Amino acid sequence: MKNVINTERAPAAIGPYSQALAFQNLVFTSGQLPLDPITMTFPEGGIKEQAYQSLANLKAVLEQAGAGTDTVLKTTCFLANMEDFAAFNEVYTEVFGTDAAPARSCVQAARLPKDALVEVEAIAFIK
Repeated sequence: MKNVINTERAPAAIGPYSQALAFQNLVFTSGQLPLDPITMTFPEGGIKEQAYQSLANLKAVLEQAGAGTDTVLKTTCFLANMEDFAAFNEVYTEVFGTDAAPARSCVQAARLPKDALVEVEAIAFIK
């Protein structure tokens, strides 16, 4: 049976989807935009600030499910501009490290919701 995962520490869904779904010992997150969960606005700055916020939102959803950044198996990262790849990687590395970093796909999207610069989703296992 699947379990719906919701937390107030990440932005509420802006469409007909859940923040995440858990099934057995796996959790599948929806893409996390860089929205502040209280103000529903993007942080000031550029790709690095938005990447930090997206990954903080991802972490909050994962923790609500009983997982964490250390249990992430796979991420899919969407960038509005592939020229931001190196800067995004700096932030991503701070969160996931390099030794046992998750499998990852990173693509440029033609346009992200609310014109975000980044969106990140993940598959993780529950501790």
